[in-house]
Amino acid sequence: MFVVLLKFSDRKSDAPQHMAAHQRWIQQGFDDGVFLLVGSIKPGVGGAVLARNTSPEDLERRVAQDPFVAADVVTAEILEVAAGQADDRLKFLLD
Repeated sequence: MFVVLLKFSDRKSDAPQHMAAHQRWIQQGFDDGVFLLVGSIKPGVGGAVLARNTSPEDLERRVAQDPFVAADVVTAEILEVAAGQADDRLKFLLD
């Protein structure tokens, strides 16, 4: 499982012009069965993605295709998490 942190850069003000393409990129991640959860990092710091069913290399390529990343609106950090325990509702996330 992976956590992707998308933190705004100094080009945050460019976000509106890339938002529609960024939203399509997010939807494609859900459609492909890779993204499980997407949300904002508060307060207005950026966004986060919970991902699985992918390799680190494939996720790096996918993240590089995010219009926000490509336009340097955000910087991306990918964290790989080896889940060891989970609430019963989240057992499907265990490796």
